[in-house]
Amino acid sequence: MNKSELRRIYKQKRKEFSSENIETKSLAISNQLLQLPIWNLSFYHIFLSITEHKEINTDYILNILSGKDKNSVISKTHFESLKMIHYLLLDTTVIKKNSWNIPEPVDGIEIDSAKIDVVFVPLLAFDKQGHRVGYGKGFYDKFLSECRPETLKIGLSLFEAEEKIEDVSESDVALDYCVTPQTIYSFST
Repeated sequence: MNKSELRRIYKQKRKEFSSENIETKSLAISNQLLQLPIWNLSFYHIFLSITEHKEINTDYILNILSGKDKNSVISKTHFESLKMIHYLLLDTTVIKKNSWNIPEPVDGIEIDSAKIDVVFVPLLAFDKQGHRVGYGKGFYDKFLSECRPETLKIGLSLFEAEEKIEDVSESDVALDYCVTPQTIYSFST
């Protein structure tokens, strides 16, 4: 299937989830993440969940990062430039929802993309080759292309992998891992 078909299908599948279902799956994904060999690094970029889109609840992962005394990094989106500015998440960070209901930091200490060791990537669907379908604006592909080549890219999915996304482009940045409630997919060669 192509990206637009997958986007439509998976947005609909998410709509059918209850809040309890999302919480259960989110907790299972967080527990799966603990099995990955990623916890000896410093800077972890994480998205804050858009509850209106029934995204995975990343609060569980934020708790893990805090418990392991890691640096959590969150972003502010600039729709005019389709870029993301990254900020260190502190206890004092003020979070507000933008006009797209994306929770974002108001301001803070900027972190360069090159400093980030691990990126937890939101997605709607992904395939067995590590390609993902997002919301279609290209924010994460731009951001991931700015990161160091060794930065780990970990997709977080409420669903299992599709066989193949047909219309992958050269600008699409593949994942190293994708974690679902049941499975850890590894795409590293």
